[in-house]
Amino acid sequence: MKATYKKYILDFKRASGTSRGVLTQKETWFLILENHGELGIGECGLLKGLSCDDVPDYEEKLKWTCDNIHLGKDALWKQLIDFPSIQFGIEQAFLSLKSENPFEIFSSDFTQKESPVAINGLIWMGDEDFMREQVQMKLQEGFRCIKMKIGAIDFESEIAMLQAIRKIYSKEQIELRVDANGAFAIPEALPKLKILAALDIHSIEQPIKQGNGYDMRLLCAETPLDIALDEELIGVFDVTKKEELLQTIQPQYIILKPSLVGGFKGSLEWIKLAKKYNIGWWVTSALESNIGLNAIAQWTYTLKNDMPQGLGTGSLYTNNLQSPLVVAKGNLYYKNNQYWKTNLIQELCI
Repeated sequence: MKATYKKYILDFKRASGTSRGVLTQKETWFLILENHGELGIGECGLLKGLSCDDVPDYEEKLKWTCDNIHLGKDALWKQLIDFPSIQFGIEQAFLSLKSENPFEIFSSDFTQKESPVAINGLIWMGDEDFMREQVQMKLQEGFRCIKMKIGAIDFESEIAMLQAIRKIYSKEQIELRVDANGAFAIPEALPKLKILAALDIHSIEQPIKQGNGYDMRLLCAETPLDIALDEELIGVFDVTKKEELLQTIQPQYIILKPSLVGGFKGSLEWIKLAKKYNIGWWVTSALESNIGLNAIAQWTYTLKNDMPQGLGTGSLYTNNLQSPLVVAKGNLYYKNNQYWKTNLIQELCI
């Protein structure tokens, strides 16, 4: 078996703002396997400034992975515990290699019968006009769940936008989620949560920065709206440590980004524990290309979670790889009348 890797730079159609800054490009890496003429592909979706494996020797670790591909998926996964994005790439690549169609790694009604996955519409940070424009577009496109990133502009303007939505749409008509990406200062977090709760917000992701377990526990105990842990899960590899975190903080939800938490296996460890402690969960992509998004979407469908998932990121880029993934009326579909480029993997090998 032979393994190679390829760096790929994704270009955003429009600069996309988060509380950690503005994104114009996204670096990702493809892991490609070849065995007796068969090809498999996986994506190692690194997020600069957020992934715990965003380290100077990342490419060196990819090279090591390719040099040791003979060890197999399970042994490599264990040895790459500090590199969750590569763990995920390994899982995808081996599944892809053994599949009749290298892009269909979980055959289901999603891939065979165009059964959809419900998703949220994502509102990026920006100036007030830009955010209002996005909200109107998502509503016109038929989304019934909208997630708005907050923390970049002033809180009053963000609240005004949410109020404008609520004046027209009740919580039964439109589910509103917000994502603070850790932007709230600890002393101001609970008062802001109370303001948001008055607008029938479904949940807030990561209101304060990760690593403040005691304060997050207090927030989750006192919050008037549900809190979802996101960044808090990053860098927690050991199953015992995962359980300790959930026992300590006792959140209402956790959010799983396979590229950031060790792929399918790492995510399933979190899901098992969440079920044990009656904690809700959903899956979100981490700005992967359509290769990684496709794998996440196919896997997510098999989990049979009816909540809207965070998988609507495929259209963000000018140079994404053509795929059958299509967003329509708040759902993600795998359209059988659209195809992957037949020689896509070969082209990426060049």
